[in-house]
Amino acid sequence: MKKFLVILIGLALAFSANAEHIKGGEMYYTYLGPGTAPNTSSYSITFKLFIDCSATSEGQLDPFVSLSIFNKTTNALYGGPVRAQFSNENFTRFNPASNPCIGNPPNDVCYRVREYNATVTLPNTPGGYTIAFQRCCRIDRIVNLRQPSNSDGATYYCEIPGTSVLTDAFKNSSPRFSPNDATAICRGSNFRLDFSVTDPDSDSIAYKLCSGFVGGSQADPVPEISTPPPFSELSYASGYSGTAPLSPNASINPFTGIITGIAPAGLGQYVITACAYEYRKGVLINIHRKDIHVRVSDCVPLQALLKPDYSFCDDFLVTFRNEQNNPPGAVYTWNFGDGTPEVSNSDMQGLVNHQYADTGSYTVRLKVVLAGQCIDSTSTIANVFPGFFPGFITQGSCLQTPIQFIDTTASRYGVANKWRWNFGDATSQADTSVIKNPTWKYSSLGAKDVQLIVESSRGCRDTITKQIEILDKPLIPLAFKDTLICSVDTLQLQASGPGTFSWTSSGSGILNENTPTPLVWPKTTTDYQVTVNEYGCINTASVRVRVVDFVTLDAGIDSTICLTDGGLLNPKGDGLKFIWSPAATLNDPNIKNPMATPTGTTTYSVIASIGKCSARDEVTITPIPYPQAFAGNDTTICFGSKANLKASMVASRFSWSPISSLDNPSILNPVASPFATTTYLLRVFDTLGCPKPGVSAVVVNVRDKILAFAGNDTAIVIGQPLQLTGTGAPAFQWTPSSGLSATNIYNPVARINDNITYVMRAFTEEGCEGFDTINVRVFRTQPDIFVPNAFNPAGTKNPVFRPVPVGISTLDYFRVFDRWGRMVFQTSQTGKGWDGNVAGKPQPAGAYVWMVSGRDYTGKTVSKSGTAVLIR
Repeated sequence: MKKFLVILIGLALAFSANAEHIKGGEMYYTYLGPGTAPNTSSYSITFKLFIDCSATSEGQLDPFVSLSIFNKTTNALYGGPVRAQFSNENFTRFNPASNPCIGNPPNDVCYRVREYNATVTLPNTPGGYTIAFQRCCRIDRIVNLRQPSNSDGATYYCEIPGTSVLTDAFKNSSPRFSPNDATAICRGSNFRLDFSVTDPDSDSIAYKLCSGFVGGSQADPVPEISTPPPFSELSYASGYSGTAPLSPNASINPFTGIITGIAPAGLGQYVITACAYEYRKGVLINIHRKDIHVRVSDCVPLQALLKPDYSFCDDFLVTFRNEQNNPPGAVYTWNFGDGTPEVSNSDMQGLVNHQYADTGSYTVRLKVVLAGQCIDSTSTIANVFPGFFPGFITQGSCLQTPIQFIDTTASRYGVANKWRWNFGDATSQADTSVIKNPTWKYSSLGAKDVQLIVESSRGCRDTITKQIEILDKPLIPLAFKDTLICSVDTLQLQASGPGTFSWTSSGSGILNENTPTPLVWPKTTTDYQVTVNEYGCINTASVRVRVVDFVTLDAGIDSTICLTDGGLLNPKGDGLKFIWSPAATLNDPNIKNPMATPTGTTTYSVIASIGKCSARDEVTITPIPYPQAFAGNDTTICFGSKANLKASMVASRFSWSPISSLDNPSILNPVASPFATTTYLLRVFDTLGCPKPGVSAVVVNVRDKILAFAGNDTAIVIGQPLQLTGTGAPAFQWTPSSGLSATNIYNPVARINDNITYVMRAFTEEGCEGFDTINVRVFRTQPDIFVPNAFNPAGTKNPVFRPVPVGISTLDYFRVFDRWGRMVFQTSQTGKGWDGNVAGKPQPAGAYVWMVSGRDYTGKTVSKSGTAVLIR
């Protein structure tokens, strides 16, 4: 039997090793009919190579690709490489303006699809053929692949079935995948990708997600002949696989080929390979593949998103919000489920507060609407039962001994009935419990972060975390380690904590020595030692009790203070308790160092005691009045004016502050010239006994500089009333009066027939004033909006592209679009325009489309559109 095959051998390929713009591929074939030789068939092979739209180098825009044909039964190469010539290309991109329901839409999702074609004639065989193309390497930092992802290449192939599958299986044209690849996939949000196929033979199709394949290498990035099947699968990153390329939260519908689910949170590129299983007469004859990179972007689709349930356990005033930021302009409508009216707002997250009148479980409903065409809704349960206070305590602290955890949660409504403990033991995976008061033995020392998640029977749930310290010896908390008593006293020692206690001493006796709080009565200074045994974990501590026979006391020396000031009493001695009198002018008569504020000369008596021993002494405090100062009355001046300060005093010397705006700070009547409201302080001193100065303040209020603004220069049509609006001060005066409805208000109406310049004076009741002018041009035409036909951002004439409204009272919008239909600028402010940049990046020279709309003074809409040339 004679075999025919169109083959080309020894061809030098134009591919380069630089393939960092390669983003996927699909290879399919079309049955053309019998070949010229007996028992052969002809096929048209089409290979679509997806590359980044920014690719420009020759190594990425090749004139042909090299295909290898393998016998499916033996996987042996059949003939030499087949050259597929470049035949066509098209661009498919996502238009950010195409979907108003997406906020922060991506503007760089674009595929350049290059198509290569070849025709082959092959003998009809039982096994059929595999036709493959390989290339290295994929793009860098693909999220769902093992890194570095740019060390992996790609294998794209199609399979022609043989007669062993079905006698006519070779008379087959493979399916073709949908070209709808440029879409916005927003991280953490629901998405939809269309991987459906059309089949020329109307065979049945089932869909699965499957693994992609590697191909080529760094050493041989574009092999002229591909490696034979079976091809090596890609190595996926942890959490991803060929059947779950976007995590298990996304899947493909086996009947429609639509991939849906929740996009992963990681931004970047992901490899997806879809397989279309082709069945004829119930027999699988072919598996067709498409391998493509998709991008997960930081965009936000419109979505009503709430938690499954909410527990409000602190207050009846609760707060709800949508759990994601929606595009600007979204309107949120809330139904709180308690019979109160619905509430709508347009906060970025629909943030809303609501006051419930009573406890209960309420069904809360949320509807989000954007631009009247994007709608989403959801509902949740709100459990409102305030008064939930989680807490726990621990007993024990030793290594390898039971630590008792005790729940202390309090709840006003219902009771705590669910617990989840995490004991923070890094040496064990079983350090959890769901009972109320568990125990745990730690096998390592150090700080442990213990977490309790507790829930009430009313649905309230909260988490509390505490850090405990695991020690090799138990802690012995002592009320004191050193104390003082009188020789006639009995003292109670105080320790605390779990375990058993035992007290000893080398001196006098101890009563209740096997308790944490024994009684002792030493006559001389004595050390007491306590031993604690906590489940076999033992530690010791000591307490020193110093003993005296009498109390030493010196109330201090008599002193002078300023009247209305406080004086700190500072006695010396070894007393432990103090009682002062008279108590009326003391902040606390029962402490060692009270603050005294007498209004006249006062002698204070103090009794200091140690147990049953005491001593008494006295100290006298004399208050002296502050020197008298008067800085003058507060005043108000205009910006740039001066104020005369008029001060007086009863003292021996004085000083002013601040002095920077005073002409002579060494006199009582200086001239102040502040540029902002300033408080001047006058400090006076004398030698009568009060060491502190008398202080008086005077405020010089400075009126803000009047920034008079009569409005921007404007243009009107003859007969049009012009509403003037001035700002800058409370009072106004306009000149000349020609055509004005009034001259002494901020917003007169002008009716004029010729060009005019108005002068506006803005002034305050103190006489502060400012001036501004407005030029009004009068056109003898109908209301219109004039737009230039060219602008040059680098030039001196027309550097900004903006409309000139004449007789237009309101500018509704001015919009500029590039040749792709992308809006590059918009405004509704008169006088604003486009500088030729988008996000700071200069746009290319050429023609741009503009649209403008406004309303004239009668309310009639004026709309225009056209093109303008950006000159560089």
